[in-house]
Amino acid sequence: MNILICYGTRPELIKIKPLFSAFRNRGISYRTLRLEQHTTLIDASEAIDHIVPIPQGTNRLDALLGAANCISDKAYDGITHVLVQGDTATAFVCAMSAFHRNIPVIHLEAGLRTYDKQNPYPEEVYRQLISRVASIHLCPTQTNLENLVREGIDHYNAYVVGNTVLDNLVGLREQTTNGNEVIVTLHRRENHLIMDQWFTEVNKLAQKYSEYKFVIPLHPNPNVQKHRGLLTHIKIVDPIPYDDFVKRLAGCAFAISDSGGIQEEVSFLGKSVVVCRKTTERPESVGDNSFLCKEPNELQHIVASNIIGKTFKQSNVYGDGKANDMIASILKTIGNKQ
Repeated sequence: MNILICYGTRPELIKIKPLFSAFRNRGISYRTLRLEQHTTLIDASEAIDHIVPIPQGTNRLDALLGAANCISDKAYDGITHVLVQGDTATAFVCAMSAFHRNIPVIHLEAGLRTYDKQNPYPEEVYRQLISRVASIHLCPTQTNLENLVREGIDHYNAYVVGNTVLDNLVGLREQTTNGNEVIVTLHRRENHLIMDQWFTEVNKLAQKYSEYKFVIPLHPNPNVQKHRGLLTHIKIVDPIPYDDFVKRLAGCAFAISDSGGIQEEVSFLGKSVVVCRKTTERPESVGDNSFLCKEPNELQHIVASNIIGKTFKQSNVYGDGKANDMIASILKTIGNKQ
């Protein structure tokens, strides 16, 4: 087995990076390909075998899909499988590029669903389409596997492995503290048109709960940046390196975010998060460590009713921090049978 590991965004790299050492330990050969979906948020120091530029285009998503034409056939020389992570445009492009060459696709973080094409947009459609072409499905939870089985995926090709991001956090579990920092991350495409409303409500929270220190690593997207003036009571900082970010998460009071991944991290660390989205593909922790906030005007009530004064337990609902070794073992076994 010789795997081409593809990524293009910061979250993808964070979740894929632990696999590198797990593959080396198991003697699994791999190469890497990076689509330049993110340029300012990604760690450029990573050794990369192939870098694929994004062509110019008036529509960003069309341009990303056009990157399939920029992937050289040389990238696939000797490759037996292509691994993609999650639901990004990069994952979709690379999965389809492999499918067009009849190379089996391994889908890491498979089976997450909202069944709402607009939430998250466009990721919900991308991950469903990846499932249709993937040959091996690595699911974080049993719920994810059951989603795939209902869609007609052969359960013999799907495995519950936990989420690889949690492997990064095992050492932090014993170091969590209850600080007064509230970490805010808001950037999702489906929130862009109402980002001013979210910022206004978060700013009201910071005024009301002055005993907490509200901090937002502000995303560089112009649709987010243009509303920064509304955050008068919140400390605005540049995007934080991942290792520093999760340390702050381990010591925070709570989080407010439209990120799906933070649901996994806060649950594992025994923290809580208000999820600022219409729906979530990670329902396993809802009501325990995460609380869905569908509209900005609901934020004040949800924080007051579910977060303030409450304590939260560490949970393995998204995995136990041993996903990468399990994945390497599964793929090694599959490779030996071929």
